[in-house]
Amino acid sequence: MSLAAPDPKRPTLGMAELIAMTSALMALNALTIDIMLPALPEIGRAFDALGNERQLVITSYVLGFGIAQLAYGPLADALGRHTVLLASLGAYTLATLLCLAAPDFSWMLAARALQGAAAAGTRVIATAVVRDLVSGRKMAQIISIAMTFFMAAPILAPGIGQLILFVASWQWIFIALLISGIALWVWMWVRLPETLAPENTIPFNVKSAAVNYWLAASNRVTLGYMCAATLIFGALFAFIATSEQIMAELYGLEAWFAVAFAGVAIALAFANIFNARIVGRYGMRRISHIAIIAFILINGGHMIWAIISEPPFWVFYPLLTLGMMLFGMMGANFSALIMEPAGKRAGTASALYGSVTAMGGAVLGSAIGLTFDNSVVPLLAGMAVLGLGGLIVVYITEKGELFEPGPADPDTL
Repeated sequence: MSLAAPDPKRPTLGMAELIAMTSALMALNALTIDIMLPALPEIGRAFDALGNERQLVITSYVLGFGIAQLAYGPLADALGRHTVLLASLGAYTLATLLCLAAPDFSWMLAARALQGAAAAGTRVIATAVVRDLVSGRKMAQIISIAMTFFMAAPILAPGIGQLILFVASWQWIFIALLISGIALWVWMWVRLPETLAPENTIPFNVKSAAVNYWLAASNRVTLGYMCAATLIFGALFAFIATSEQIMAELYGLEAWFAVAFAGVAIALAFANIFNARIVGRYGMRRISHIAIIAFILINGGHMIWAIISEPPFWVFYPLLTLGMMLFGMMGANFSALIMEPAGKRAGTASALYGSVTAMGGAVLGSAIGLTFDNSVVPLLAGMAVLGLGGLIVVYITEKGELFEPGPADPDTL
């Protein structure tokens, strides 16, 4: 199946290549975050950043990633998806070089924030391109499939990072990211058409950007599910920030941490595959509402167990993995629900969604991560509380009508 783009001078994308591009662009961010996890102790020792401080290598990237999306949205709606994406990937390679040149920890954190800010364009453009070409439950299916393939990054990234550390220093991890950024730039330059129709172009200026952000946020469904997604992403970032300390150190997995982390990522991928298969039948709302309630119950029960007695790894790991699978059942559906009302403001809506969830999720996740006290209680309590907050927001957004499928959506434009 081919998807026609408004630019006749550029290649026509097939469905498979659209999914591959979306997956690769999303995966770059997951790779840039998760490949760092095995190296955090070495980076911390190199810059005298010990204990919970080394988590900031992760959260500084996510904060930069979140803030910059607010600029990429209007730029993508004004200048087009193709041009902005190439500029974003070019800036990513330069920021990665700055990480390699970091003389101290403050420089490293600033360079990581710039790296995240540069990569933010990939997140905005990936979602906007999909929204330009398809909508409704078809969009949810494509996002779910793309997220399934993109989950190969967190499955493989810690292992790749660990393999690099077996034979070289942590600086070679950034060299691997540099090569990835260059390869993506070449692919997008050669193959990605301009998907923004000329009649949907919105001239860029501060006033129009503010107006479009306001219009995107004023939609009840967009705003409500964006707030709920922010809370859920806070739980995800808390897990990512503390995963190395909990599994590698608290439970003593050490180098096997990469394998355990990959297991969680594989479970997330299966959850997205399952979601892609059933979303067309049951709808985005019903699936995500059931998932968030189950997420609260599992993490709440797990928290109570941990307060009474530290759970052994054979209990902690399956329950944690099940909770992350439920996150997978929420993520793609929340994203599709947020983007569905966007129309021609897809770039702005995508940027607003990505920015709010990344910044809010990073702050919440970091706040939970910095309370790590050599037990799993802070993580589990934070996940349960954030899940409950997300459910309350969804309940208000849907005016108390949970599990309803909502209006029928067209499969394609």
